[in-house]
Amino acid sequence: MNTNVRPDSMERITTPELAEKFIAEQIAEVRAQVGDKKVLLALSGGVDSSVVAALLIKAIGKQLVCVHVNHGLMRKGESEQVIEVFRNQLDANLVYIDATDRFLDLLKDVADPEKKRKIIGGEFIKVFDEEAAKLDGISFLAQGTIYPDILESIKAEESGKPVKSHHNVGGLPEDMQFELVEPVKLLFKDEVRVVGKALGLPASMVDRQPFPGPGLGVRCLGAITRDRLNALREADAILREEFEIAGLNKTVWQYFIAIPDIKSVGVKDELRYEGWPAIIRAINTTDAMSASIEEIPYALLHKITARITAEVEGINRVLYDLTPKPVGTIEWE
Repeated sequence: MNTNVRPDSMERITTPELAEKFIAEQIAEVRAQVGDKKVLLALSGGVDSSVVAALLIKAIGKQLVCVHVNHGLMRKGESEQVIEVFRNQLDANLVYIDATDRFLDLLKDVADPEKKRKIIGGEFIKVFDEEAAKLDGISFLAQGTIYPDILESIKAEESGKPVKSHHNVGGLPEDMQFELVEPVKLLFKDEVRVVGKALGLPASMVDRQPFPGPGLGVRCLGAITRDRLNALREADAILREEFEIAGLNKTVWQYFIAIPDIKSVGVKDELRYEGWPAIIRAINTTDAMSASIEEIPYALLHKITARITAEVEGINRVLYDLTPKPVGTIEWE
């Protein structure tokens, strides 16, 4: 599996037995590729990078250095959770870097989503370059790239245009000094979860919400501002909390909030109140290549709306996105 094209003969990984076979194959390939060198893993704490971390620990043990970069675009409490799970519970060799100001300064006034993705991807590599310079023998960069990332980033033959560039595919600089290690790059999301369970990862980690590499940067639509980013983070936390209380976290594949760079007139405390709309998106899918819309009970939507508009400064409307994929993509940007 050394190309970016999934063979037609490749069997879908749907059972523990097939997952075990895949794991054994990848362990052999990684050991052959890496030898006695060290590997840096871009560990976001999401499903894909977590599964890669567990697989590489099996393959090369302490040769793996996990690096978690807080780019200021994480969900509420996410970086703290990554530190707790990977450093304190899994005893991973974890390096934590808070680069919030560095990323947000670079993204200031950048509205184009493709430029945002490339800036975030390029800066990630620079951070890893700097970290690698502090360590001996780092020659490889591991990533949680999966097959939908590749399919959406390469140019479609019919149009000559990509759907979107993922920061771990289209955003990588051409002069990158690392050789890539991407053991799950030919898997779809549902297959990654099967592999994760076979690796013994807890369900809370394997079944957690998918989260894009650029994080909230592609959900804070248009040019990112710190006040709107903070509002997005708080509103998203409320959505996730209410979905979990309602049990929807077990039945809805992905749910999140996006906030565009527009304001509308509202009323608060009997005064004119201009604020942003918070857009809820909740979808179901098996392979991330197509997606259907989850029908959320109106009572729950009313509760979420009431909480967000009351508790989050700067938001005066809550909307629900009813667009499947296609014609919309899962993320707004």
